[in-house]
Amino acid sequence: MRETTPDRSPADARSDHGPDEGAQVIVVGAGPAGSAAAFHLARAGVDVLLLEKSHFPREKVCGDGLTPRAVHQLIRMGVDIKAPGWTRSRGMRWVAGDHQVHIDWPALGRYPDFGLSRSRHDFDDILARHAVAAGARLRSGVKVTEPLTDRAGRITGVTATTAEKEPLTFHAPIVIAADGASARLALAMGLQRDRNRQIATAARRYYRSPERSREEYLELWADLRFPGSDHFLPGYGWIFPMGDGRVNVGLGALPHRRHGKADLRATLDGWLARTPEAWGLREENAEGPVRSAALPLGFNRHPLYTRGLLLVGDSGGMISPWNGEGIGQAMEAGEVAAETAALALALPRGPRREQVLRGYPVEMNRRWGRYYRLGNTAADLVFSRSGFQPVLNRYVMGSPFLLNTLARLLTNLTDKPSHDLIDHLLNGVVRLVPEPKVRRRR
Repeated sequence: MRETTPDRSPADARSDHGPDEGAQVIVVGAGPAGSAAAFHLARAGVDVLLLEKSHFPREKVCGDGLTPRAVHQLIRMGVDIKAPGWTRSRGMRWVAGDHQVHIDWPALGRYPDFGLSRSRHDFDDILARHAVAAGARLRSGVKVTEPLTDRAGRITGVTATTAEKEPLTFHAPIVIAADGASARLALAMGLQRDRNRQIATAARRYYRSPERSREEYLELWADLRFPGSDHFLPGYGWIFPMGDGRVNVGLGALPHRRHGKADLRATLDGWLARTPEAWGLREENAEGPVRSAALPLGFNRHPLYTRGLLLVGDSGGMISPWNGEGIGQAMEAGEVAAETAALALALPRGPRREQVLRGYPVEMNRRWGRYYRLGNTAADLVFSRSGFQPVLNRYVMGSPFLLNTLARLLTNLTDKPSHDLIDHLLNGVVRLVPEPKVRRRR
């Protein structure tokens, strides 16, 4: 295993390589999905090459808030979440009109009872460092251009270029695509996006706000409206404390079924004008521009495996259709893909190895298929028409049981086997949803 010094980025710790390099598995993209996959592969003793087009640290459009499900994945990777820079949250504060409620994260046996905040500027760097420390080889500043395939169309590696336009070639029998919403590798292998699945858009900006920076709750606003109209935004706004004098402020929205896409910048400005002056969410306290990104929801690209290529994270459209969360899902999928690839590589090339690899989408469907199918339906029938405001009516906001049930549904936080009545209810409802068919491509 290659050693790195703590004060250096893993990108700086790589050794020089030639224009042609091989590995057992290539992971394209060193975001949460890719770094988690590379980490678990390396821990399993697999020779894994992690390719990243940028250099760390780098910016990413994100809310920076992590639910207990994401924290669980960090703990599984051995990340020191008690180190400086991590800000804990007790739960969520929901704001809808004149109503405001606090919901603590549930105390379950399966997940921790706290969330975290951390800027993606160094969050991804931390995960990449962990992958390198486990034994993964990281090549940063390398932009993958296209897949290499054999005569049967099976992926055998990728081509890439450096910032200096130097051509590179990398070979591996298995490739994991963690290249984000652009999904260039998946598209090059013929995996198209499902046009029936929603794609949300998120916009965020940092503000200096000492008063709100050390809040104990992730704040969510469900009563935002289209600029200059009475129509509710099909999404929500957030104010997440960063613990360093700043807050991450943003909003995410689906296209409205009747009114199309909202102007997120204008919506953000109108919303923040409603907040108290003391919070400091004004132009003079802003740090950096408003940045936006697409959010591919609910398994909007499939199959998740084909001809030696596994899709993880945004590349596979794995963002939750319930709440727009993607980091925890990306890391969990990265771990499942790593386990699948490691098991496959323990077998000789041929039908048995291929059978194991085809089990990856089956496992992802087992974990999230019914839950995402229900979420896609909710997004189509409710959220994309009237947002969260009708769901968070005064009856729900006034009932602790309904609030906790809805919070666990939106964040996918239940114990299995069931821990309490809410678990029984939610697990039972999800089991009633017909299981989606796993699409296969030879």
